[in-house]
Amino acid sequence: MRMAREVVLFESLFKSNKWTWLFGWLFHVGLLLVLIRHARYFWPGDLPEIFLLVQPFKYAAFAMVIGLIGLMGRRIAVERIRYISAPSDYLMLILMLVIGISGAVMTFTSNHTDVIMVKQFASGLLTFDWANLPTEVHFLVHIFMVFVLMAIFPISKLLHVPGVFFSPTRNQVDDARKKRHISPWALRQEKEQEVRLNETLGKDE
Repeated sequence: MRMAREVVLFESLFKSNKWTWLFGWLFHVGLLLVLIRHARYFWPGDLPEIFLLVQPFKYAAFAMVIGLIGLMGRRIAVERIRYISAPSDYLMLILMLVIGISGAVMTFTSNHTDVIMVKQFASGLLTFDWANLPTEVHFLVHIFMVFVLMAIFPISKLLHVPGVFFSPTRNQVDDARKKRHISPWALRQEKEQEVRLNETLGKDE
């Protein structure tokens, strides 16, 4: 339950800073809905019901962009955060902002992209059946930035997504005051030291 609250509600961030929690939660929820909506381009054949239910949530793109703008403003306006921010932190936010804004442009303006061509290209990536891409500039910018994000994701701070599931403070039992927790190798080492100490004391006697 502690892990579920952290992943779904960002509990520790909520206790730490309400504004950061608000913008962070808006961004992550918006991103999740956007990703689920994009699954239709990769899914072969008819979509399962769950994906169809999420399709009306196209305005999640605005939540994603607003959250990113808030997180960018936090890095610029808060002196403590600005001091510890590296150039890569700003570049990540800018990259995702470009992705979100270019996606919103295609969805909410007259600059629509041929979604049939997009689906043929996306599904072709999975089956190695290459298809042509739409040639609109905003779409090419959007997908190029997505590819860049996918390339740098494994070596960036964005890897905190799977990392939260390996956090000892989240996935271990919180009963340290009642029970002593020690790793097997440390327990063996402790027993060996105890044996050596007893042998030394025995010799002294």
